[in-house]
Amino acid sequence: MRTPLERIRLGGFVLAAVFILAILGYRFVGDYDWIAAVWMVVITISTVGYGENSQLPPRIQALTILVIVLGISASVYTFGGLFQLVVEGELENVLGKRRMKKEILRLRDHTILCGFGRMGKKLAEELQSQGVEIVVIDQDSDAIDEASQAGLRYVSGDATEEETLSEAGLSHASTLVSTFPNDAECVFITLTARDVNKKIRIIARAERETTEKKLLQAGADTIVMPTVVGARQMGRMITRPSTAHLIKLVDEGSNQDFDIDEVLVHEDSRLVGLSVQQTEAHRRHGLLVVAVRAASGELRFNPDSGEKFSAGEIVIVMGRRDDIARFRNEY
Repeated sequence: MRTPLERIRLGGFVLAAVFILAILGYRFVGDYDWIAAVWMVVITISTVGYGENSQLPPRIQALTILVIVLGISASVYTFGGLFQLVVEGELENVLGKRRMKKEILRLRDHTILCGFGRMGKKLAEELQSQGVEIVVIDQDSDAIDEASQAGLRYVSGDATEEETLSEAGLSHASTLVSTFPNDAECVFITLTARDVNKKIRIIARAERETTEKKLLQAGADTIVMPTVVGARQMGRMITRPSTAHLIKLVDEGSNQDFDIDEVLVHEDSRLVGLSVQQTEAHRRHGLLVVAVRAASGELRFNPDSGEKFSAGEIVIVMGRRDDIARFRNEY
């Protein structure tokens, strides 16, 4: 059974074809001029009528009968699809998708989330709570419905296809995350995304350790293996329960007043040229400078008090969220 949109497209195509062929028929079979031919077709298909004319040649009568039958049939079929579209609420859905496509085109530095399964849903909740703009890609209709109900922008399609990724705004996204449990699918997504956008950050899920190397070769920046992460967390709970509890508090946000966060050192930041001691992060703000990530990617834990910050670095601090916010605003 055809969808309302398919009925409208097919009916519209047939109606246009009947209209054009009928004009040509009246022009060359009935010797009408072009304006008269168009006039005949319009008043015939629209059923306005022009009065019975028994003086018409049989060939014109036959042509008119054909135009009436085909034209009205195509019109009824087309408008039936339009009526069905309105009655079933599909019209609002179609218009909503068009609006969403325009919104996605306007997005910049957003995150593309490939896969809206259990992991994808949890990740979406976390990103939404942080105010991150997300576009979900999945070809499962139930997953797309859930994404829509969650108020997320989405693209229904195969995430391994370049066209689908482009529709999600791949060229101007900052991050792509693949959460599909199929390793081969994640590799294909990574390859396609990296080929289109050389600068995008790609985070990929892997179920097997042997897939990690393939994903890195395909262009992934970070690999997450749920089984390995889970095993390490359980091992930490057994051997270092207090440490595990602290990490859990930070990771799950159980303590809403405590967090580990990043502060980017911009070129015009007041942090540039200052040492850890000069910022008085601990004395004035109650923060602990845990590490500094250099622009090259090198991570330096527990930096010396005399170490100076440079533009492009990321300062990782631990403390109360309000204190972190004040520190970020000051510098």
